Amino acid sequence: MKIDLTDTTASKINKALVQGRRALGAPAVGMVLTLVVVTDEENAYDAMKSAAEASHEHPSRLLVVIKRHARSPRDRTQSRLDAEVRVGADAGAGETVVLRLYGEVVNHAQSVVLPLLLPDAPVVVWWPVNAPLDPAQDPLGALAQRRVTDTYAAEDPVGELRSLAGSYTPGDTDLSWTRITPWRSMLAAALDQVVCQVKAVEVEGEEFNPSCELLAMWLADRLDVPVRRTRSAGPGLTGVRMDTTCGRITLDRADGTLATLAIEGQPDRQVALKRRETSELIAEELRRLDPDETYAAALQYGVDRLYAGADAAHAFDEGSADASREGAGATGTPEAAEADADVAVPVAVPEEDVVKGPAKRAAKRGPAVKRAAAK
Repeated sequence: MKIDLTDTTASKINKALVQGRRALGAPAVGMVLTLVVVTDEENAYDAMKSAAEASHEHPSRLLVVIKRHARSPRDRTQSRLDAEVRVGADAGAGETVVLRLYGEVVNHAQSVVLPLLLPDAPVVVWWPVNAPLDPAQDPLGALAQRRVTDTYAAEDPVGELRSLAGSYTPGDTDLSWTRITPWRSMLAAALDQVVCQVKAVEVEGEEFNPSCELLAMWLADRLDVPVRRTRSAGPGLTGVRMDTTCGRITLDRADGTLATLAIEGQPDRQVALKRRETSELIAEELRRLDPDETYAAALQYGVDRLYAGADAAHAFDEGSADASREGAGATGTPEAAEADADVAVPVAVPEEDVVKGPAKRAAKRGPAVKRAAAK
């Protein structure tokens, strides 16, 4: 059931929600949270579809805030609120209200959303695109216990990670972090199977994918080893290689579906590591409403610190290799030294010494014989 409201108010929207529930014969409210989605017109359809699919696992009231920017100065002075109320099958397992804001009301979206929140229920705000650099200070973010961003959709994902690390507030999270949950579980399980020490790690993935940086920062923070971030053609995150005292551990996923886990001394095994849909990521984030301390530690480890540590380790390895090559060239191997010692080096002898050599040797031997006889 859909109810369209033009140039409306929050109180009229609440009345339309009650009217829709009564028309369907379900006056009671059985929703567990309010999910606020802040997006633009271009991405609204995909965001609503993902949120509606996630609502089958978490019945919720979905408030979609679409800020429409006027094209002319005259239109910017005219404030208007249009709404589309969906209940029943059109709203998944909850209720959906699509709010389109025009004019000055765009800057006061929190005043429109606040009367529509479910009473005594948690609030989660999700920005599929154009997330604020400080979600907790955003007027809509201040209403929520959990604030979800997605740096994968940003123009500069690494720059967004730096900004989020500087403004982190308990309750913030990012879908780029949620995407690597299976990777973190698989790598932790792989390390549980061996008793060894990790010396270095390499994380490989496509270029503008912040999940690779987050995974690398998590590994660097937890293992306290240098982690290199290398680039591949994708899709997404394609591999993690860990050099340990027991040999190399490799987790490679070339096609975005099936990965191969290789541990030194064990047969290779195939593991399911499928790239998940956005609805699955949102459903996972809605399972927990407490602060994610592991995400906070990985994010605040810092991208610059990650790159600096990897560069220093790489430079140290190159310097050690060069020193080894120089040392080998100067001293040579023991076998080469022995071979050099066995080779006689010709020495130039003056002609007089060659002629007088036997006489001199006889003269030198004479006293030696006398001393022997005296003894």
